Amino acid sequence: MKSTVEHLSPTRVKLAVEVPFDELKPNFDRAYKKIAQQVRIPGFRPGKAPARILDQRLGRGVVLEEVVNEAVPAKYGEAVSEAEVQPLGQPEIEVTEIEDGDKLAFTAEVDIRPEITVPDYTSITVEVDDAEVTDDDVDEQLKGLQARFGTLTGVDRAVQNGDFVVIDLSATVDGEPVEEAQTSGMSHEVGSGQLIDGLDEALEGMTAGETKQFTTKLVAGEHAGKDSEVSVTVTSVKERQLPEADDEFAQLASEFDTLDELKDDLRTRYSRVKKMEQGSQARDRVLEALLEAADVPLPESVVQSEVEVRAHEAVHEFDHDEARLTQYVESQGQTREEFDTELRTNAEQAVKTQLLLDKIADESGVQVEQQELMERIMMQAQRFGVSPEEYIQQAQQANQLGAIFADVRRGKALATVVQAATITGPGGAEVDLSELFGTAGEVEGETIDAATEEAPSPDEDAPSAEGADTAAGPTDGSQVADADTDASDPASPSSQVEAEPTADTEVVGAPDSTSRT
Repeated sequence: MKSTVEHLSPTRVKLAVEVPFDELKPNFDRAYKKIAQQVRIPGFRPGKAPARILDQRLGRGVVLEEVVNEAVPAKYGEAVSEAEVQPLGQPEIEVTEIEDGDKLAFTAEVDIRPEITVPDYTSITVEVDDAEVTDDDVDEQLKGLQARFGTLTGVDRAVQNGDFVVIDLSATVDGEPVEEAQTSGMSHEVGSGQLIDGLDEALEGMTAGETKQFTTKLVAGEHAGKDSEVSVTVTSVKERQLPEADDEFAQLASEFDTLDELKDDLRTRYSRVKKMEQGSQARDRVLEALLEAADVPLPESVVQSEVEVRAHEAVHEFDHDEARLTQYVESQGQTREEFDTELRTNAEQAVKTQLLLDKIADESGVQVEQQELMERIMMQAQRFGVSPEEYIQQAQQANQLGAIFADVRRGKALATVVQAATITGPGGAEVDLSELFGTAGEVEGETIDAATEEAPSPDEDAPSAEGADTAAGPTDGSQVADADTDASDPASPSSQVEAEPTADTEVVGAPDSTSRT
């Protein structure tokens, strides 16, 4: 076989392949055998008709078509290996010549991983916010804990911010009732912003039995993006009374005997959350600096695939109604053209991130252990409310195990970059994030997530810091370091560039024990 490679661009090549018929003899043998089993020829048992008879009865073209369909993919793979390129996506193949008895020729155009020069990330310096926990932070956490043990008491006065009210809601668009916006007896905390825009402002100052109308834009449903006339009626008003913060409360709300012990514990827990937030901020800013310094040619087909996935996810929220999506986008103060441009920009950034982190993983020798892959699978299964076995099965059916593997690998690569970068606080002093990302030189990326080792579950009575869910899940720095490359939904590929897993990486417990990631 002869093959040549022409670089059409930094991200695309054209392979020209010629295969002499002598090399196709095994393909012809298999083709004749397959065709003989599919046809019935008088005088011959199924599968026993000789090649000469098959050529006479069916024509040589049928055999050649079968040979080409089998041989071209295999020879394309050989040509890719010889050219030492890494293809991305499916090739565009054109058979250019078939000279029976002489040669088969075809061309294949395909996007490839571009050559990338990784910038010197040891020179990256970023500043992050202070992670120090103040007395005010502790008081805020204590107040949140008090609120969990508070009681609601009815009051005969106008509604104030922070009150709990029971309300009836109705809405119309162009005079027509909006069925999904009709509700009665709904409990709502004023000022929480959990319902429609303008509701909290309308409620303040109202009294029980009073009705008020206001205008707002609906953000979901059939009328998303349209102005709606909303009517709200207050049926009752209650205020939350907090228990006294003292030793007795500490004993009620926690395992501690004194309020001081409880506050010390709240400080320790919230410091873990602040450290995690600091780590996430460092990750994002280091990645931003890395991407800004790197020149990464983007394969158009990969970018387009990412755009299509993101566009599908966006319109899916509106039952695939493009007009409703456009209406919603415009209600947010953006034109559809601006939305589409932003979507493509984000897609390009995601692909650039994937390619660059893959290159860093290659150069740093990043490996993904079986346990790390399973930890990610178990975390995502919990996130989607399914068993790990079911999540694996869904991922296999959607051909997404490779994407999950790639996400873990990229997370570890980004952790490597953060380890090597300089992270400073507001005062210029260097910030130590080794407990989250490890230290420079740890090729295996072994890190400790101290922020989650002792985090209580939501069902426990022990106090939890507000926002502690940001610390739930990651068990190593690679997960803290995850960027916008996460293929979290096994049925919805967001990672358009898959890393190549090592041959010995296997998902233990998968329905098909021979499946490789």
